[in-house]
Amino acid sequence: MNIQHKLTVLRKVAERLNEANITWAVGASLLLYFKGITDRFNDIDIMVTEEDVFRLKDIMLSVGAINPPNPNVQYKTRHFLEFVVDGVDVDVMAGFIIVDDGEEHDCSLRVDQIVEYITVDGISVPLQSVALWRRYYSLMHRDCKVKMIDEAVSKV
Repeated sequence: MNIQHKLTVLRKVAERLNEANITWAVGASLLLYFKGITDRFNDIDIMVTEEDVFRLKDIMLSVGAINPPNPNVQYKTRHFLEFVVDGVDVDVMAGFIIVDDGEEHDCSLRVDQIVEYITVDGISVPLQSVALWRRYYSLMHRDCKVKMIDEAVSKV
């Protein structure tokens, strides 16, 4: 699926979330794409506060379909929702918990973690920081992502 189509879906979702005053942010590979660290992303990863997750779910159900739960033992995320919007996978996380070596790390979205905004087709999209996602990838042992971030930062 082409990137422009995925960004069109992001714009559609972002517009609705912003209109509803949902506290949310983009993370993971889409964040790395926006920051020029990678030239591709597979899906849209949205972090949302636990306070807003049920309102977000209602909005997402109005624009797409929800997939059945698919738990992973590496995470104890309190709310992990997978949607498909116009053929694009959109993952939503609230109360994001990463388990590393038996220890739980609370990676829940906080308002102060929204470090900047970009505009996608005229709609504001909040972003978390690359440094924060480097930490998350490290906790998840996603060494390729950590290396990708480190190499991009060293070039700056």
